[in-house]
Amino acid sequence: MSTRTLLAAAVAFATLVGAAETAVAQGSCEQLWVERNSIFKARGYCFKTSRAISYFGNAGCVYDVEEAVPLSPGERARVAQIRAMERQYGCR
Repeated sequence: MSTRTLLAAAVAFATLVGAAETAVAQGSCEQLWVERNSIFKARGYCFKTSRAISYFGNAGCVYDVEEAVPLSPGERARVAQIRAMERQYGCR
């Protein structure tokens, strides 16, 4: 193979790998978002965004301020871990 052919193949491969990583991150972002917000929903948080309200609803919500939601230490640790992972993946 010529150098040009090898270079083109390497670029194509890198593009495919990048696209696959993006798809994994996007799927992971969705899963992390659902897990994090499920914790808040279970504890009575009143969601503000249309996305969260559409997904979880606000029936039975009690807390308008996220910091006021009574989470256990384990839940707070998991939420912090999820947020760190969301930052790592560049989730929005």
